[in-house]
This record gives sequence, structure tokens and C-alpha cells, in this order.
Amino acid sequence: MKKFLRLMGVAALSASLVACGTSEEETTENTAGDETEQAESSTLVVGASAVPHTEVLEYVQPLLAEEGIELEIVTFQDYILPNQALRDGDIDANYFQTPGYLAMQLDENPDYDFVDIGAIHAEPIGVYSKEYSSLDELPEGATIIMSDSISDHGRILPIFEKAGLIELDVEEGALATVDNIVSNPKNLQFDKLQVEARMLAPSFEAGEGDVVVINTNYALEGGVDIESYGIAFEGEDVLQPNLIVVRSEDETRAEILKLVEILQSEDVQQFIIETYDGAVIPLTGK
Repeated sequence: MKKFLRLMGVAALSASLVACGTSEEETTENTAGDETEQAESSTLVVGASAVPHTEVLEYVQPLLAEEGIELEIVTFQDYILPNQALRDGDIDANYFQTPGYLAMQLDENPDYDFVDIGAIHAEPIGVYSKEYSSLDELPEGATIIMSDSISDHGRILPIFEKAGLIELDVEEGALATVDNIVSNPKNLQFDKLQVEARMLAPSFEAGEGDVVVINTNYALEGGVDIESYGIAFEGEDVLQPNLIVVRSEDETRAEILKLVEILQSEDVQQFIIETYDGAVIPLTGK
């Protein structure tokens, strides 16, 4: 009975609208317009590390919204899952990795059909200590805690080589590993304690090792006082950019290209400079 009364009410309302001169055509046109507007908006899902990547993406969310693109951010706590999620189609792009790490991942995972489509910023890896103010002060046999990611070793070891503490036998541009150390007068212990990158800041805060080498994103995320405890950093001439990476099939997708365009804009560059005070360096090219 209630359904019948509702139908009668609709019929009566329709008759009233016709009597008042409201046309069905106008209603249809308005509905079509709404559908068109909805069709023009799109959603982009991007996976990222927490700091600074997610924070930067949060800043660009309203900028993308102005372009009709809804940005959904998925924050990851490690370096493995973002690429797995990209492969599986759970996200459209990820923003966390460097060229060296990407190359290693592509080599180890034949099912990763990825390409990078833009460099956004760089994060100098730093050596941190609460006890020493420079690398020269490190004692004989000092323990160096660093990431267990081999791609990071190619960035870390040259810091010590540049300081004159070790010598490497790798060609320029090649990925250095602990096995490439051919001279180590102080017998520095690089392979005694290697941990997941996300655990480096907790190791530092716990006072482990003589120095801890921390990826800047994890130093920021872990609340490490970079200015007070950072005693050595990668040189700007060898910095590796953090990339936007997508499946190769999406390399020319309009929404993703717009994301890169905005991330490389002067507005976002200024946000990075003001927010991270040199700990994160904005970039503008691929």
C-alpha cells in the first residue's frame, strides 16, 4: 500500500510539473550535464613513503583537484610493498624510490614492467652520531650501522671514501658494495650490523653502533635532529632523485603526467624548501 501511495504521489507531482510548464527535456539535460561532469573527474592512487613523500602529495591534493583529479594516497612503511602494489594494480604510481633501487628491483623481479616518468626531489643520505662530530674522529674498529639494502650501499660507501677512510675498487657509476672495499686502515665494521632502512632511526635513538647511516626520509620520520647529529652527507653532485614510477602501460596517462607536472612546479619546489630546510632538495627534471 505504501509503495502504491508513493507511486501516486510521483504521478501527481509529474502532472503538477507539466501544468507549471516544466519540461522533461530540461530535467534530462540537467541529469546529462551532471553525468558528464562526473565522467570528467578521475581518481589517481599513489603509494608513497610517509615523510616527505606523503606530505608532499598531501600538499598537491587540492592542486590536482582543481584539474579534476582526485588523489588518493596510500602510505607504506617499507620499500618492498609499494612496488608489489604497483605490479598488482592496487595503485597507479609510487613515489619513494631512487634510480639505483629501481634498477635493482627490475633486475630481481622480471614481472615488474615499470618506468620512471619524473624526478621530484633528492634526500642526501646522512651519517649520524651522538658521540662524534666528524668521520675523522671514528675509532679503530668502529661499527657503522647501515641499511641492509644493497642499493643504499652504493650511496653510503662513497661518503666514507670521500672522507679518506676507505678505498673502493669500483668504476665510476657502478654500484659499490662492502666487497669493493680494498683499503680500510681503521678496520671500520660495515657489515657487522645491517638493518631494515625503517629501523635505522630507532637504532640511532637507542645508541647502537658508533654511527648510523640513515636515509633522510626515515631520519625525518623518526624525529632525528638532522642538524645536531648529522656529521657527513652525500655530496650534491652524486644525489639520487626520488622518482614517480608507473607501469609502462601508463607512461603517457594524462592524470599521471599532470601529477608530475604539478610536483615539479615552482609552487611545490618552494613548499619542499620551506618545509624541510635543506634536508630534502627539490628537483625539476627527469
